[in-house]
Amino acid sequence: MEERLRILHTSDWHLGRALCGRRRYDEFAAFLDWLASTIEQEKVDILLIAGDIFDVGAPSARAQSLYYNFLGRIAASRVCGHVVIIAGNHDSPLFLNAPSQILKALDIHIVTTAATDVSEEIIPIKDGDGQTRLIVAAVPYPRDRDIRESTAGESTADKDKKLIEAISAHYAGAAEAAESLLAELPGPPPMVAMGHLFAAGGETAPDDMVRDLYVGSLGRVPGEAFPACFDYVALGHLHLPQIIAGDPSRRYSGSPLAMTFGEASRPKSVCLIDFKGPDNQMEITTLNVPVFQRLHRVSGDWERIEAEITELNQSGEAIWLEVEYTGAELIGDLRERLWELTEGGRLEILRIRNQRLVSRVLEGLGEGESLADLNEAEVFQRCLDQNSVIEEERAELLTAYGEILKAMREDEAEAEA
Repeated sequence: MEERLRILHTSDWHLGRALCGRRRYDEFAAFLDWLASTIEQEKVDILLIAGDIFDVGAPSARAQSLYYNFLGRIAASRVCGHVVIIAGNHDSPLFLNAPSQILKALDIHIVTTAATDVSEEIIPIKDGDGQTRLIVAAVPYPRDRDIRESTAGESTADKDKKLIEAISAHYAGAAEAAESLLAELPGPPPMVAMGHLFAAGGETAPDDMVRDLYVGSLGRVPGEAFPACFDYVALGHLHLPQIIAGDPSRRYSGSPLAMTFGEASRPKSVCLIDFKGPDNQMEITTLNVPVFQRLHRVSGDWERIEAEITELNQSGEAIWLEVEYTGAELIGDLRERLWELTEGGRLEILRIRNQRLVSRVLEGLGEGESLADLNEAEVFQRCLDQNSVIEEERAELLTAYGEILKAMREDEAEAEA
């Protein structure tokens, strides 16, 4: 039987993230159950998780429970021999690293901070006989302070240039350290690098909220920053699965769940990488992640919205909706109309965007103002102005609006607890 090493690459779980205030723990649990089952069924030898395991640095108890229960299941199954985890920009290095020594005893390797001595990021993966089957350069999210020294008075362009140079130099150092280890081994095993960053040419969904990793960054890390000696580069940070610079061996697995409605139309997946035979021939395939909660965006004028929602309602499927009204007619009771359309069905509207009202608000902005300059109360005040609401009605409306905002914030605080 031909010798084979099978790796699974995933990233950007964002455990604990909400969507429009709605908690998604059931979806995260379903994904992790699917992932654990897939690892067992596909007989995966090594699992790579390329950062952003959690959505915040201090995750909720429930998010932590999902994470540790998953790792416990993987360790107990004895199918997947090793797990390698790097920290992403959403992860707290201190939090992720705290149990690292205990987890290392279970062959779960965690690297949270870019090391001054790059060799500390090189992880030889050994089988039960002590033979090195794989070398992993586990490079975590490269925080500016960890990989370079800043200079007083440097411009944004200079900072950007030096930062990209520092990241490239860090990967070059990792490659050198990995090749040094490789030279000591018989029948050299394959080498894989990991990373959590924004690669040049990377694609994002319009509303996925993925920002530059560094404030003021003008560029992206170029594909040539990943040395050719690495057979595969497992990347995290971008939520859409994709290859980089046309090279299938350098890729993002993407997030397993659609984190926003803008991602909902794109399939989610994980990557399987097989190294076969004595010459380590590589084969890459993707496995689509099931949709555990369907998200759907409805956009258009009222006639189109009404027709589409009516059709969706008839399907009987439980769907979370984002509705974007773009018609020319100003509809003041849009929310009430939508509730009537969905009442008694399994559709649930999580967000309503009335672009006509937004346009009216924007028309009232002064020179140099942007919507981002206004808080919620100011936006509501502009809506009242644009709709010529009389003074006698304003006090009651403002009071009701304030109560709604207060209730929403209290609900969010309670959900975080």
